[in-house]
Amino acid sequence: MRWEDFRTSDNVEDRRGEGGGGGGGFGFPGGGAGGLGIGTIVILCIIGWVTGINPAILIGGAETVTRQRAPQEQGHQQGQQPDRRTGAPSDQTGKFAAAILGNTEDVWKTVLPNQTGRQYTPTTMVLYTGGTRSGCGQARAAMGPFYCPLDKKVYLDTSFFKEMEQKFHVKGDFAYAYVIAHEVGHHVQDVLGILPKVQQKQQQVGERESNALSVRVELMADCLAGVWAKNSNDRFNALEPGDIEEAMQAASAIGDDKLQKQSQGYVVPDSFTHGSSAQRMRWFQTGYRSGQTQSCDTFRASQL
Repeated sequence: MRWEDFRTSDNVEDRRGEGGGGGGGFGFPGGGAGGLGIGTIVILCIIGWVTGINPAILIGGAETVTRQRAPQEQGHQQGQQPDRRTGAPSDQTGKFAAAILGNTEDVWKTVLPNQTGRQYTPTTMVLYTGGTRSGCGQARAAMGPFYCPLDKKVYLDTSFFKEMEQKFHVKGDFAYAYVIAHEVGHHVQDVLGILPKVQQKQQQVGERESNALSVRVELMADCLAGVWAKNSNDRFNALEPGDIEEAMQAASAIGDDKLQKQSQGYVVPDSFTHGSSAQRMRWFQTGYRSGQTQSCDTFRASQL
């Protein structure tokens, strides 16, 4: 991927080197994530620790819209935040993340109003190591990248890229860019008003139905990542041979079915929160082939 030619975003908050960020646990307040009970969360976290699989991928709570803290607690935490470095970082990994974020901004500020009539307001990316505070609670490296709709920020411990290579056997700059674009896809959903509606619905249904809604949210974000890739390539000639294959490999590696099979030896579709490997690949390809945001409406799709 020719990311070196991208404009680097200034909407980067670099907290790397600050330490663990304090606070407790994985930050699943209110007793659950995505409708999961606390007992299920504990079990899945243990599975993650034992097998080395990212607990947030097993739980599905780190990326979805159900993780909230009380407004007064959120404001108290934000008031304790020290001054942070903002703007494009100077190290290679930071430059890469800022360049991908900058490209998503350049693409979505044109694509979103043209295709939906909505103006795009950029998200901020928080880079951290180990742990930090977010508007949605505590962020930990083991949770993987996630988007917090309460503070409109993407959180990324950049060591996740190495984890992708070592634990999931996925590598390549476009595979890493796909991860960032997926999280920005959640921000696009937020801008479009989709996340609040899903969250409200999840609070009204049981665990099985809540998980099914989470799957549709995640597959839509995969599709929106594909829309970004298509429009970025059309405008900036960004892709190189093998890039799409890298994204497909990444999407396949983090499918719920594959992760459950690796961790527990069997698959429970009703507990899926992100979608199967086949679904994640298919929806990314749907967005990439069409380049149209409208093609990503997973909530109207009869088949995922």
